[in-house]
Amino acid sequence: MRRALFLTALGVGGYLAYRALKPRYNFRNKHVLITGGSRGLGLVLARQFARCGARLSICSRDSAELSRAVADLHEYGTNVVAVECDVTDHARLREFVAVARQGNGPVDVLVNNAGVIRVAPADEMRDDDYRQSLETHFWAPLHAIQEVAPEMKARGAGRILNISSFGGKVAVPHLLPYTAGKFALTGLSNGLRTEFARYGITVTTVCPGLMRTGSHLNAEFKGRNDEEYAWFALGNATPGLSMSAERAATKIVDACAIGDAEVVLGLPAKLAVVSQALCPNFMADVLALVNRHVLPTPGGGTAVFKGRDSRGLVPDALTAHTDRAAARNNELHATEIPPPLPVART
Repeated sequence: MRRALFLTALGVGGYLAYRALKPRYNFRNKHVLITGGSRGLGLVLARQFARCGARLSICSRDSAELSRAVADLHEYGTNVVAVECDVTDHARLREFVAVARQGNGPVDVLVNNAGVIRVAPADEMRDDDYRQSLETHFWAPLHAIQEVAPEMKARGAGRILNISSFGGKVAVPHLLPYTAGKFALTGLSNGLRTEFARYGITVTTVCPGLMRTGSHLNAEFKGRNDEEYAWFALGNATPGLSMSAERAATKIVDACAIGDAEVVLGLPAKLAVVSQALCPNFMADVLALVNRHVLPTPGGGTAVFKGRDSRGLVPDALTAHTDRAAARNNELHATEIPPPLPVART
């Protein structure tokens, strides 16, 4: 027993020493391109890369949101290229990469972050819901990778961060289109890591759990949308279940710098992923019980509502923490942003 404990401790210590001594990627003066970099986790990641001295290129479908993000990032003293772009439009995505390359040089780091979340029982989901998720979470990252991979291969260096989800490792009920798209991205990302290693390109798959980014306002809900919003928003707002966006971004950038193959963020997400791997039958039964006895029943219809329009059942006090994150991370609409305080005159 003592020998086994000694060997285990030696192995863990050796691994920790290896990680501590392993050369880290330096982001200073590197060009980091982030899809969906104008709000939420994408914006928090952009700030983190800016602190590291990187040049940034970001995109968004919303021009006003993009302008606010650029103003935010300029405070870090970094060069920012911003392009209005729907990443599911392949031609427009290609234009974004071209404009980014023209303004900031060859892409050194690609962050596939753009995403959509649509919440409802499977009975309320339709083909378009699955199509939207796959176009956003699988095809758009694949097309972005295809745009930057040739120049990375030619240099023999590059980093690719694919922001998947613990929902890309564990099939979460009422998120089936989302989890299908994220499962596809996880598989693509893991496979590309092994194939791109020969070219000096490091691919890292990121699987965050619940995060306090403020995304509850822009997530989409069908069925009994007020009830669906309630469990989703309260889960995001509960300390212990969710992680701050800033802490998550620090861990993600660190994983990219070290060159990790995969990182799962948050203790609940890690426990779920390990349980799924070791006890899939048990996890299936647990999730079935949650679906049957905790989550809303089908029957609310197929209309789509934003989170900000589905807040009827949840007192604002219970989501105050994530509402502040929404304001901090550019998740608010222009009409929701409070006017600046008047300047006191002396």
